[in-house]
Amino acid sequence: MSVIDIEVAMRHCRAEEADREHVQLLLDAAENSAAQFIQRQFYADANGLAAAVLDGSAGDEPMVIEKSIIAACLLILGSLYANREDVIVGVSATDLTLGSRALLSPYRVQLGV
Repeated sequence: MSVIDIEVAMRHCRAEEADREHVQLLLDAAENSAAQFIQRQFYADANGLAAAVLDGSAGDEPMVIEKSIIAACLLILGSLYANREDVIVGVSATDLTLGSRALLSPYRVQLGV
């Protein structure tokens, strides 16, 4: 289950009700991608965090989700929703300077490779 409400995701993508299941799949993927990048689990609220700590599933340095992480997840979601293929022909693409990685970097616990 996603940390970010599906209604927020649907509005962000300007998606039709028929796309709800697909948007949920992409939202889950976006949240997972963000968690993998920052190498931390995040939770909707303190109660969710406490429950995960108690059952041992929180991992190292878990946190309650911040607005910038929500924004990063929505950027990732929007990209996945708008670009449903690995290759786009005949379109010029540009990375946003203040993209999802810039929003997530302050929360990253290990720089890795």
